[in-house]
Amino acid sequence: MTGLTAAESGLACCHTCYRLVPKDEHHCPRCNASVHVRLPNSLNRTMALVVTAALLYIPAMTLPIMTTVTLGRPTDSTVIGGVVILWNMGSYPIAAVIFIASVCVPISKLVALTVLCWIAKYGSRGYARQHTELYRITELVGRWSMIDVFVVAVLVALIKLGDVLAFYPGVAAVTFASVVIITMVAAETFDPRLIWDRSGEPVDE
Repeated sequence: MTGLTAAESGLACCHTCYRLVPKDEHHCPRCNASVHVRLPNSLNRTMALVVTAALLYIPAMTLPIMTTVTLGRPTDSTVIGGVVILWNMGSYPIAAVIFIASVCVPISKLVALTVLCWIAKYGSRGYARQHTELYRITELVGRWSMIDVFVVAVLVALIKLGDVLAFYPGVAAVTFASVVIITMVAAETFDPRLIWDRSGEPVDE
């Protein structure tokens, strides 16, 4: 069965207690939370965060994420350099996991968020369910790209043998963590209901 959406019926849902209230009211009468039909400036905020994350991703990949000190001699390693070293050492599963989590996932998330913003603003009608699934996957897998920073933190905490062997986090660890956090925030600021507003598909009840 098809019917009107809550917005078309003049209602908005409180995101705190989920009560339906008239969309002209700015605060929920039950919990006094802010009420809005759609997240304000969702697309502009999301794209601003995506651009910021994309710019930070460049130094995250090019600057050293970790410095290894062996017998007093420091050696810098970038994310890709670390993957190559692990691969050459025969640690194929670890190298593959770090490559996927640190390279494939962040790039895929940036591309997916850009595509979703374009769809929500200019996209053609239809395929709203598929686009919503893309958003859910993007929101779910993005947090796993923090694994590289986690590995560096564990190494720094556990392995420090004076001047024999020590690990220190590099500048890229900070920028990479910033990329992950910013893309997570970007996924939260994107309002997937805009996809359905654009799609023109009927609402099932």
